[in-house]
Amino acid sequence: MKNSVVFKQSKLLITSALMTLSLLTTSCGSGDSSKNLDIPGVDGPTVVLLGDDILVDIVLENISVEGGARYNIPNYNNSYVEISPDLQSSGTLLAFSVSLDDIFGDKVDRLDPLTLPGGRAIPGVSGGALPAVAFSVPSIKNIAFYVGPQIFGIWVPVNKLNMAGAMLTTRFYTGSKRVGNLSLVGEDENGENGGFFLALTVSSSQERKLEKLADRY
Repeated sequence: MKNSVVFKQSKLLITSALMTLSLLTTSCGSGDSSKNLDIPGVDGPTVVLLGDDILVDIVLENISVEGGARYNIPNYNNSYVEISPDLQSSGTLLAFSVSLDDIFGDKVDRLDPLTLPGGRAIPGVSGGALPAVAFSVPSIKNIAFYVGPQIFGIWVPVNKLNMAGAMLTTRFYTGSKRVGNLSLVGEDENGENGGFFLALTVSSSQERKLEKLADRY
């Protein structure tokens, strides 16, 4: 009898996760649609490359803060995250400014490799781990930055995704150009560590100069 109850509960969880994924993938379109995954409770992320800085804006619709502040990212001398009340909603704006000089600097090589929070493997990465730095800001715990060969990733925790144990990865676009992957990660077996992982393909300043020259010919 007990095993039957456990089986039914597990079946309900799996069914709920599959229904959630079905609703999410409906908004993603085909692999060539250049439309990004909609994340429950989140507006964004949006990504812009401005000079040698990657700018990432995310609005967390279910978190409210009274004031804003800017915080330096540990081990990234020229990078920061800014948190403030969103002007267009009652949510909170997370604005990341990450320097490519920091990403390709020698300090990155000294960072310990980390998996996703809770020990799950990073999707799409051989070995499931990357050099990373984890930190928290008020109201938002366990933000993490990951850096690998030509990969830069941001982990942002999100509560109540209602897709326990599930993980969904799709292409991520800026305009019509694919710039990486976006993974939605459900809560683990303890009901914790849900969120999303944005993985961007990046190149050094010298590589990007060569790419621009190649585009002219």
